[in-house]
Amino acid sequence: MTFSSRLMGYFFCTLAMIGVGSTVVASKLIAHGLPPFTATAMRFALAFPLFLLAMKLMGETWPRVSAREALLLVLQSGSGSVGYTVLLLSGMRLTSAADAGVIAGSLPAVAALVAIVALRERPGALTLGAVALATVGVFVCTMHGGDASGSAAKGASSSMLLGNVFVLLAVLCEALFILLGKRLRTPVSPLQMSTLMSGIGLALSLVPALIERPWILHYERMAVAGVIYYALVPTVGGFMLWFAGAERIAGAQAGALTAFVPISAAAFAALVLHEAIGPAQWWAIACVLGAVLLIACDGVRLRGNGASSLKRSEYPRPRCR
Repeated sequence: MTFSSRLMGYFFCTLAMIGVGSTVVASKLIAHGLPPFTATAMRFALAFPLFLLAMKLMGETWPRVSAREALLLVLQSGSGSVGYTVLLLSGMRLTSAADAGVIAGSLPAVAALVAIVALRERPGALTLGAVALATVGVFVCTMHGGDASGSAAKGASSSMLLGNVFVLLAVLCEALFILLGKRLRTPVSPLQMSTLMSGIGLALSLVPALIERPWILHYERMAVAGVIYYALVPTVGGFMLWFAGAERIAGAQAGALTAFVPISAAAFAALVLHEAIGPAQWWAIACVLGAVLLIACDGVRLRGNGASSLKRSEYPRPRCR
């Protein structure tokens, strides 16, 4: 692999992660203008045909899976696509985009923690340190508003705390997606997986969306623009960019670039939403970045030693989340 090819790999993966970071700002715009299931169904309705077109252009067909694996795919989409999106949108009604970006950026460490607890995988010291750092970062981010005074300020702080909990639950849903993926025995390509998750997600979100009676809603322009952006740029565009870059660089190097998620989220929150980034949030971002880099170093160490522990749960793919 030439230096210029690796450089392009870094560039493509970085752009993909910046796009993922921007989803919290898009979600903030969506959350205040559309109910969560309606917005989720709209997003998948836009993304699914584009993934189908990509499959046709790439000559890929549907994977043949057993009934057990079909159920796993439904559970994956229910958690990692619908659950993640609905919980993120619900959280964004209450919390700031900067806080949500920090919590979302902890996903690699959360995924490792889920693998440790649920699969009894034996992590290295670096991964344990990453989980601890990410936990501190999320705690700092979640509790930084707790020193507010006055009843109104305390009420706003409580709402923000609840919003952060929703975002953390969304990240746990994404970690569950990764865990369920480890149970699949039939090889499924990244494009097939993104298409399946988008299509199943659309089917699962339709009935709850109808309960929200979308035909009587007032569709705010910014909310609709946020859905279109979310579907086209971070979802479809992010998929293309990530895998165009990931094939040019090592997995640990690509995974380390997930550090751009909380950074880009904070930048977009400040530039687009004019949110103030306080010292506690900067400390939380630093903790999450440290966690991502520790997991990246552990990934390099494991590959160097020929070990396989946590190798599949190190970094989530930024597919149709």
